[in-house]
Amino acid sequence: MDYWTAIGEAYNVTLSLTFFILALLMFFIGKRGYKLGNRYGGISSILSGICFLIFGYYNSLVRFFVYPYNGFMVWWIGIILLVNFIFSFLIKRVKKKMNREDDGVIIEEGEKPLLRRYVERMTKENQYGEEITMRMEYIRKSFHLTGLLLVLAYFGLPFMYPVTRIISDGVIELIHNIEPAYNLIWGDLTLFPFTIGDPISNYFAVVYLTMMALIGALIFAIISDLIRIFWGPEYSVFNFLTKSMLRKKERNAAGPQIYIITGFVFSYMLYMVNLVHIKAVFSGILIACLSDAAAALIGRKYGKHKVKVRSKDKKSIEGFLAGMIVAYLIGLILVGPIYAIIGAVIFFITDYFPKFTADNLLNPIFIPIGIQLFILLLGLPVGW
Repeated sequence: MDYWTAIGEAYNVTLSLTFFILALLMFFIGKRGYKLGNRYGGISSILSGICFLIFGYYNSLVRFFVYPYNGFMVWWIGIILLVNFIFSFLIKRVKKKMNREDDGVIIEEGEKPLLRRYVERMTKENQYGEEITMRMEYIRKSFHLTGLLLVLAYFGLPFMYPVTRIISDGVIELIHNIEPAYNLIWGDLTLFPFTIGDPISNYFAVVYLTMMALIGALIFAIISDLIRIFWGPEYSVFNFLTKSMLRKKERNAAGPQIYIITGFVFSYMLYMVNLVHIKAVFSGILIACLSDAAAALIGRKYGKHKVKVRSKDKKSIEGFLAGMIVAYLIGLILVGPIYAIIGAVIFFITDYFPKFTADNLLNPIFIPIGIQLFILLLGLPVGW
């Protein structure tokens, strides 16, 4: 084994260990949350931990990425850890300064630094409410639109290449321009796995870079969320960026962003091993993003006929209808009218019946698997 092959193996082992460590942390969080009365968050966190365990074994046996992309991902993990610890250090300094100040000192709100205002709000308010405001619901659900970015990343548009292919070509151009530095850090340039203009190379570049985007987003979200759970919500970068949109279900448990991205990675992993059709995967991803958002927003704004689901959440018939209609339309575009029905039905089942499990985790996993099963059973063409 030569030097750079050994380096590639070291990066791969590091990435696998990262998933195994995350799995153990999620098991610990889930068990603690369950004991403290948060069954929903506890069970959902444990199921996410099982997914991380599978990710770690998959990366050990099959690998998510080829070298040097596994190295890029390990560096990304290091950068995210550094950013979060720097942010936590700054928050700790702000809190110490607040504790040293006399109670009689009055500082006008407009004169307070941004971090000071953020810490005051986070430490003086109950950040885990039963309900969030409609404004916060809009902000929260706006993050679901990132599912459309994944479509652009993988498929692109009729008038442009997939975003991941554009990025791949840009990376290739960059490393050729800095060849001496690249050779020093990553090895001989001839070992780089992708080239510009080769259809096979372009295809695999899109596949790997899309997974990189998914796992990169997961790492960013989960490190920040773990800090929130163990140290407090004021230490979370993600919490700072999203204006602290927390519900009671997130106390002592992972947040919904962790569940949904974990589901994305799991279903896309099934595609990478040729178990699920790519259009079934993106049907699940978009239904999980857009149908869930439509159901929540329409239900809260126009829902008059309330329904108590098995998790004891109150939803509405109007919200269910909105979610199922959007689910069917997404499936109709991607997988055709028959399989679209399957996707919409699974969306309804995962939204209504689970008692202690987040639909954000179930939808992006079970919708692609369900559609794929019917593809095998019916044998009808996928799409149009």
